[in-house]
Amino acid sequence: MLLNIVDASNLERNLYFTVQLLEMGLPTVVALNMVDVAASQGRKVKHETLENRLGVPVVSMVARKGIGQDDLIRRLKQYPSTSSFRIEYPAEVESAVERLVAILERAGTVFTPSFRWISLMWIERNETVEQAVYSRVDPSVYEQMQQVRDQLTEKAGHLIRHTRYSWIESLTQEIVIQEKMVNQTWSDRVDRTLMHRYLGIPIFLFMMFLVFQLTFSWVGTYLSDQLDNVFSGPVADGLQSLLASLNSPDWFSRLMVDGILTGVGGVLVLVPQIAILFLALSFLEDSGYMSRAAILLDRLMRAIGLNRKSFIPLILGFGCNVPAIMATRVLEDERGRIVTALMAPFMSCSARLSVYSLFVAAFFAKWQGAVVFLLYVTGILVAIGTAFILKKWLSDKESPFLMALPPYRAPMLKSLFLHTWDKAKGFLRKAGTIIFSMSVIVWFLGNYSWHGAVSMENSFLAAVGGFIAPLFVPMGFATWQAGFALLTGFLAKEAVVSTMSITYGTGQAVDMLGSVLKTAFTPQAALAFLFFVLLYTPCLSTVVMMKQETGSWRWTALSIIYSFAVAWVVALMVYGIASRVY
Repeated sequence: MLLNIVDASNLERNLYFTVQLLEMGLPTVVALNMVDVAASQGRKVKHETLENRLGVPVVSMVARKGIGQDDLIRRLKQYPSTSSFRIEYPAEVESAVERLVAILERAGTVFTPSFRWISLMWIERNETVEQAVYSRVDPSVYEQMQQVRDQLTEKAGHLIRHTRYSWIESLTQEIVIQEKMVNQTWSDRVDRTLMHRYLGIPIFLFMMFLVFQLTFSWVGTYLSDQLDNVFSGPVADGLQSLLASLNSPDWFSRLMVDGILTGVGGVLVLVPQIAILFLALSFLEDSGYMSRAAILLDRLMRAIGLNRKSFIPLILGFGCNVPAIMATRVLEDERGRIVTALMAPFMSCSARLSVYSLFVAAFFAKWQGAVVFLLYVTGILVAIGTAFILKKWLSDKESPFLMALPPYRAPMLKSLFLHTWDKAKGFLRKAGTIIFSMSVIVWFLGNYSWHGAVSMENSFLAAVGGFIAPLFVPMGFATWQAGFALLTGFLAKEAVVSTMSITYGTGQAVDMLGSVLKTAFTPQAALAFLFFVLLYTPCLSTVVMMKQETGSWRWTALSIIYSFAVAWVVALMVYGIASRVY
């Protein structure tokens, strides 16, 4: 059974998907949502007429307020009958559909959707349907279906879409009553300022600055400090007492306290800041503003010569670079996909926030929000610079891009917290898996060598970190601790913090890490380190996804080398400028 949620304030656009679902021939219920927004636009939808025309149950709703929820549940429990919905297409299309249905019936292949829907999607060259047919029918049947499609004119797919839109236009004229004319809504008036040609992007940047101030200066740092006190006090003391009462071996006690608790705890204390950032972004998203920001960035994409759809993966990159690279699939042009995939890792993902939080609190307490904002802007500028460098690979081909702007609305608390939890739990999951494992490995590497148990300065860890450290002499952070932390950051950026917690030996006093870092880094070196973390080689998961999406180790290797080189050069410049100014 299918549940199709339709936006009553934007019926014509939404009903196209409804038509496609109904043609599948499956039991369906349509939820006509946001009827209150339609009413504010002076429109009333005759849902009874819509129900008769579609041939399936239609329920009017205002989901945000719970209106119509009980009626929807009741309709779903009744389990509607199979949809008999049908649109008559031009003779050329109908003839081809009949032949395709006959071929599928003779083949005896079982598909959940109707054969008619499979046939229509086949004519439209839907890739998912083509793959499903290819995997389920004999090669001879597949060839027969190809022959039927090849006999059609190139406009057959266009005819199907045009017929659907014509039917929907006729339907909306019948079911939508314009009770009053609304010349300009409240959302329209607000958009005159927020979407202004010249003011739009500065306003967006100011909003982001406020978000970072809220996260790193006003609220987030205080909450993280309180959680830090819990880990370094009651949790650490309790764990030590428990291990002592169990007569645990000394090495195991040190592993649990100095390794796991210090490593995992060093990351977990930053959860409040991560959660507040996600909460603020969810607020902007649910209010309808982020859709406007997408349009503003679309204008920027066009201004710098990028494919207009490139902003989609770049926006996703602020959450995680892995889905950002996956999202390059929306670009039809292969060259555009590759260039956008090379840009995406420079967008500062949420995993880097743990490193930012640690260093800005220790070195730039009065300017935490401003420094993090500068890092994000730098990532965007480097991504744009990458596009300019690789511009000769960009195709002039540009596909149309359409986006419906939702009206501004007050976000619901339940929705905000659900979205925040959904995003934050990924961070917690990493702390419980990757960071836990890395903490154990780092502790053993930091306490043993070929000669057995040794001090950390003579361990495997120091040897590997010391081998890497000379690369960072010009930037002022050529310590083996920093070198090894950056190496573990290749596996997961959050591991940088847990590794430093262990290698700098802060033990159960998690709050001491910032103080210890002040003895190992100058403010100039700390700033250079932050810019290096922002730009250097993406994490292993991102690299794997890069190979999968580009289909080439050559492009993947280029991304690794290029990002490391850019990070090294930018960090060197930052260190030089900061040393002169500060």
